[in-house]
Amino acid sequence: MQPFRSGNEYVSRLCPGVQLLLKEDRIELRSQEPLYALSSAVWPGGFSETDTIVNWKVPLTYQCDDPVQDIREQCVQWGYDAERTVGFITAAKLTHAAVQESEGDGFKLLCCTTSGTKNAARAGMPRKTFPSYMPGTINTMIMIDGELSQSAMVNAVITATEAKTAALQKLGIVERANGESATGTTTDAIAIAITRNKNWGVKHVYAGSATSLGCTLAEAVYRSVYVACKTQDED
Repeated sequence: MQPFRSGNEYVSRLCPGVQLLLKEDRIELRSQEPLYALSSAVWPGGFSETDTIVNWKVPLTYQCDDPVQDIREQCVQWGYDAERTVGFITAAKLTHAAVQESEGDGFKLLCCTTSGTKNAARAGMPRKTFPSYMPGTINTMIMIDGELSQSAMVNAVITATEAKTAALQKLGIVERANGESATGTTTDAIAIAITRNKNWGVKHVYAGSATSLGCTLAEAVYRSVYVACKTQDED
């Protein structure tokens, strides 16, 4: 599903109080309930409390000498509380973001992916490296209504990454420099944000692909990455 090809708002059908909004220069994931997040996003990274996750679109010419400061300043301009915001940076088409929702044993989840794969790469191959951030990436925002341990959240990152790689391989996306099958891009980022909802009566301590949570999450990530990547060059 690509809701922003024809609109600027997506209201979750499974998770009350959760919505995605397309603005001129960003996608916002908003939650009426506070979320606990683990992310590799530019800001703040690691574990944090949040109620807003934002995917900020910048031009390919963006000079990223201090992306953390840039994100914090943007939060002020947008009227966000920077201390409760998770911020991504991308140069991908926001209108082509792909959204998937699923539910299972003790959880519901929403996944939103934006994709640009011009800098696709295969991890483990030697290449020229850079010390600074460069936009043009696969960004994945995952919101889970459920309770997970910290280790399960880390496990979810692993499972989501494996699903992303599987989607890229299915599409035949390769690293341009060597023609090898890509495992991602050089600047991919992800956020796993959970409600810590105890009403489910279960706490997920694993999120591998053999668990109900991990398998469902992987399917949602796979589909969202597949659609976002496949359509990235469309108008």
